[in-house]
Amino acid sequence: METREKIIVIGGGFAGLQFAKKLNGKRKKVIVIDKVNHHMFQPLFYQVACGRIEPSNISFPFRKIFQRSHNIQYRMCEVEKIVPEENKIITCDAEFTYDKLVIATGCRTNFFGNEQMEHLAFGMKNTQEAIAIRNHVLLTFEKLIIERRRSDDGNWNIVIVGSGPTGVELAGAFAEMKKYILPRDYPNMNFDDLKIILISSTDKPLSNMSEQSQEMSEKYLKEFGVEYLKDEFVTGYDGDRVVMKSGKEIPSNNVIWAAGVTGNIISGIKPEYIIRNRYVTDRYNRVKGYENIFAIGDIAHMETPKYPDAHPQVANVAINQGKNLASNLLKKSPADWKEYEYIDRGSLATIGKHRAVVDLPNFKFQGVIAWYFWMFLHLMLILSVRNKIAIFFNWMWSYINKDSSLRLIIIPNNKNNTEQ
Repeated sequence: METREKIIVIGGGFAGLQFAKKLNGKRKKVIVIDKVNHHMFQPLFYQVACGRIEPSNISFPFRKIFQRSHNIQYRMCEVEKIVPEENKIITCDAEFTYDKLVIATGCRTNFFGNEQMEHLAFGMKNTQEAIAIRNHVLLTFEKLIIERRRSDDGNWNIVIVGSGPTGVELAGAFAEMKKYILPRDYPNMNFDDLKIILISSTDKPLSNMSEQSQEMSEKYLKEFGVEYLKDEFVTGYDGDRVVMKSGKEIPSNNVIWAAGVTGNIISGIKPEYIIRNRYVTDRYNRVKGYENIFAIGDIAHMETPKYPDAHPQVANVAINQGKNLASNLLKKSPADWKEYEYIDRGSLATIGKHRAVVDLPNFKFQGVIAWYFWMFLHLMLILSVRNKIAIFFNWMWSYINKDSSLRLIIIPNNKNNTEQ
């Protein structure tokens, strides 16, 4: 019997999942390893954080995805070390050997060495963090209505650091929440003093998009009442006050950090093949210095003539690097492999109902049409039909009623950590 090549994939994000799906049914033994048991649709995390959709609507269990597959297995554990000399990886529970290794560990929130900020502010790179934001913000209002504290002392301000798509979409969603939802839920509270503050290190939001989209997104944010602080750098946060380089301070118990990401590096790869927390790869996503180790997606640093500083860390790159690598590994010889070339399909962001910006390669538009385009595209990218229907229903309900029924505060039970 022919021995099938064994490929281990570390990480089930956009890159790892697309790679594995491309090899489904092929003569390869594939093992997907991830520390959580589901794939997460990260572009809609902000809607979980704001109570627009349920976490289960954008989470897809790996065992469900591959339950009909005969050659793909899933193991839930965290990889602690790669041992290239022995073609094996060490996890928290076991060791696995491989013929080829594909690293698709993605990114985590980058706090740029600010330990205090990392400890006290919220990131939003996984489902748990999105739920934690929702819990914390809603608990703030529940405590305020009991303690009867003044609403103008600033302790309930929602501060978002970073004006990329995540920060802008969060700001718009919270602004809608303040305008339409919170006054209904808390009729005895005055929300006029609640500020949604977006802090940006750049002059305009969405600095990677066109000038037209930047200007329109700033206009939309101001229409929603979002306070946009430009050219500001956050230097500290003690849980009560955000401190900026300019000396300005903002009182807040709700700070969300959306100012950058950094790669999830696993020890074992030689440091000289790591740049800015990304593995250096050739045009085939093969990690420099290794013949059978590959990196795809956000964790890969691939320099090309078009992108001398490596590709942007976006879903389109991850998805297509995963597909391209899988196609290459199915070919008979590396001589037949195809180099990866990123084709920029455009970028988009939404800033509340009927407000969105879209940059396509040859066409840019904003407003209502852009908003519908954003909704359609994200809905089509959702994996299962059931989840598409659930999200569509929630969006339509919110569109008609300007409301949502998903504002559950779910606090984990730390029973195992409680002293007996």
